[in-house]
Amino acid sequence: MTRVIVVTGTDTDVGKTIATAALATTAGDRVVVVKPVQTGVPAEAHDDADATTVLALAGCPVQELTRLDDPLAPDVAARRQGVRIPPVEVHAAYIRTLANDYDTIIVEGSGGLLVRLDLDGGTLLDLTVALRDSMPEAQVDVVVVARAGLGTLNHTELTVNALRARGIEPIGVVIGSWPASPGLAETTNRDELPRVTGVPLLAVIPEGAGRRDRLSFQMAAPGWLVR
Repeated sequence: MTRVIVVTGTDTDVGKTIATAALATTAGDRVVVVKPVQTGVPAEAHDDADATTVLALAGCPVQELTRLDDPLAPDVAARRQGVRIPPVEVHAAYIRTLANDYDTIIVEGSGGLLVRLDLDGGTLLDLTVALRDSMPEAQVDVVVVARAGLGTLNHTELTVNALRARGIEPIGVVIGSWPASPGLAETTNRDELPRVTGVPLLAVIPEGAGRRDRLSFQMAAPGWLVR
């Protein structure tokens, strides 16, 4: 059975890309990572793209479907750039074709769950629903990446509730960047996140994990999973 893992965040810069790379590293063989929309990276640039980071760390195939110059929400960036970007239904159709060649498809969102990925108001939540409804033979899971510090309980619960409102139960929460010296907020949040959301804690990724080389990252990633 094909498995699709949608990785969303409670906000931007919460560690989604590093979490995506860690999930890809621990997902077994025949894994592909898809980034439907990348913003803030001009077409000629490569080193700053999320896809480049995942490729460097996980070493699996990575596909970026749309790229926009400005570091803004995709719909805003597209309007500023004067370009028409594909609706989420087109991305869903393409992702479905990957099931012919891969056992696990990991889809990394842009920003939070309700950030608009196209000019028609389509969000990562809409893309997830489209994949679930159009791939009944597949297992479609959602992972929520959250911050460690203050504010994360509220943001994470809001994200989980938005998923549940569309009939989607996330499989877990990942803390995307755990500080080397956690304070009171971080240590209590680690315990409170599963309680307030009703969603298990899947992994805690240490701060700076993305600066590791590929071998070190791949060796360490299984140890970040919460057992």
